[in-house]
Amino acid sequence: MKILIAGGSGFVGRALRPQLKAAGHEVVVLVRRAARTPDEVSWRPEAGELAAGALEGVDAVINLAGENIAGGRWTAARRERILRSRVDATRTLVVAIGKLSRRPRVFLSASAVGYYGDRGDEILPEQSNIGHGFLPEVCLAWETHAEGAARNGVRTVLLRFGMVLGREGGALAKQLPLFKLGLGGPLGDGQQWVSWIAMDDLVAAILHALQDETMRGAVNIVAPNPVRNADFTRILGAVLRRPAKLPAPPWALHLAFGDMASEVLLGSTRAEPRVLSRAGFKFLHPELEPALRSILLARP
Repeated sequence: MKILIAGGSGFVGRALRPQLKAAGHEVVVLVRRAARTPDEVSWRPEAGELAAGALEGVDAVINLAGENIAGGRWTAARRERILRSRVDATRTLVVAIGKLSRRPRVFLSASAVGYYGDRGDEILPEQSNIGHGFLPEVCLAWETHAEGAARNGVRTVLLRFGMVLGREGGALAKQLPLFKLGLGGPLGDGQQWVSWIAMDDLVAAILHALQDETMRGAVNIVAPNPVRNADFTRILGAVLRRPAKLPAPPWALHLAFGDMASEVLLGSTRAEPRVLSRAGFKFLHPELEPALRSILLARP
């Protein structure tokens, strides 16, 4: 397949691109600068600008574009950038798809289990209702614009990512320095559920969604065994052979991160990968401890 990727230089995109090429696909990447190589296409999603011929002959579009949600305190300006980066990129792609006489076979668009909000112990398959808060609002706007591709007759899959675990970035990389010093520990009371997925499984799930014609709509891209935050920190400490018993109290997290603490750090989301499981997807890392050992202890 000829595959166009938006957000190909991000944490997920960097892991996905070589696997797509290894599977025999031709990969074209959208960049926010002048194109330097034949496999790059320049665009300006904030202005809705994408060259008319960029999608000609493309079989699949993968949309991973969006500013890092956990990249800093949620000021009003940052909230706007988080929302606009996702909406502008998705709208620009969908408008371009709608203008084609030969449209792609599939449109995969990233979203997040943040769609469900803070739901305590509730088990959350894909048909669960939307939650309350900033993240659910962002995910709703993101997914609503992506569904424009479905209205144009393109098979559309909404990839609701959990916490992505990889050596090269994301939440795990941010936690490692403290944990390696023996200064890690649970966030708040540690009872909030963490829906996670190893990067290897996330990439494999995207490859599965590209090929499986039955997959449409929302798909929880999470491992089948979520854990409570206290268990996550305990297991991470054990893998690193470091103590992990210093809790971060909620007041300190709110002081440091503001509203982001409530939704990202202390919020509880127990998502279930029901669609992936029914589609016959086999996880390489269904359990957290072997996943972390594979990520952190295996040679690069």
